[in-house]
Amino acid sequence: MKALIAMSGGVDSSVAAYLIRKQGLDAIGCTMKLYDNEDADIPKENTCCSLDDIEDARSVATRLGMPYYVFNFKDDFKERVIDNFIGCYECGMTPNPCIECNRYLKFNKLLERSEILGCDYVVTGHYARIEETPDGFILKKAVDDSKDQSYVLYSLTQEQLKHTLFPLGGLTKTQAREIAEENGFINANKPDSQDICFVPDGDYAKVIRHYTGKDYLPGNYVSTTGEVLGTHKGIIHYTIGQRKGLGIALGEPRFVCRIDPDKNEVVLGTNEELMTRNVHVKDINWIAGKAPSNKFTCSARVRYKHREQSCTVEVNGDGSAEVIFDEVIRAATPGQSCVFYDGDIVLGGGIIGNFEG
Repeated sequence: MKALIAMSGGVDSSVAAYLIRKQGLDAIGCTMKLYDNEDADIPKENTCCSLDDIEDARSVATRLGMPYYVFNFKDDFKERVIDNFIGCYECGMTPNPCIECNRYLKFNKLLERSEILGCDYVVTGHYARIEETPDGFILKKAVDDSKDQSYVLYSLTQEQLKHTLFPLGGLTKTQAREIAEENGFINANKPDSQDICFVPDGDYAKVIRHYTGKDYLPGNYVSTTGEVLGTHKGIIHYTIGQRKGLGIALGEPRFVCRIDPDKNEVVLGTNEELMTRNVHVKDINWIAGKAPSNKFTCSARVRYKHREQSCTVEVNGDGSAEVIFDEVIRAATPGQSCVFYDGDIVLGGGIIGNFEG
């Protein structure tokens, strides 16, 4: 058996490579070159595509006796991830680019490359588990709940799961670092990346302006009843639930409740007006290939770190779904993902559309 190991230069993918080699698999290490830092107007340090990261990955691959390559996926990354990221913000949505990167790059383009190289599997350092059952493959949460990344993997298909390995799914982060230290990996104590790789300083609007060359016009802040409250600095600066950085004093806390790109308005309201039980979800991928039924109960997350909550899912004829939570949830955000769980098992997920309180 032969595996292609996606190595970011971080400790997790390095330990994944070690564990695969320990299992006796023939392995090739690789790093995906996703963008040039000058393209995003950012310094080279602290991103997953920096030269330091590539050299860290190469160092570990050499230590493990693996061939190592850098694959240029910049055009695909721009088309599938960055352009989508920009388009979502321009439409008043808040995307999750890590999900799109997994969907189109790691488990699509990289799988294609692995086949060309004669590999049976793609291996990543994600904290999640894959199990084979008589009915097919299932995706499960990681043993370490604090590091579980199953939320960003809901787009995986049966064919992709068949050719994917997650060696870290049964480990804690502490155990992974211990393995790296025991084996003398150069990145054993390297800090985890906390930001979107092409927005390492968190300034999304700056990156969007740099890529597009556009000036995004100011517009009105309005109340939920339509009263003009002040002037915002362009809708790309805002996301649902935001309170900080509004630059407006109204005597009481106000939050972004809605963004209207057609009117170039940002709607502000109270925390209570952010609450809802009903969420519309589109572009759904069911891990099993189909929904459990037309109507079923499960739990769901509407953000990566959101606590799962019980809900009822009603699947529409067009494949979208209406999700009714048992209790109100806060700030269900268009562009983010709603991911469905049955205990530790990921049922699937999709993109949040409009909702009503």
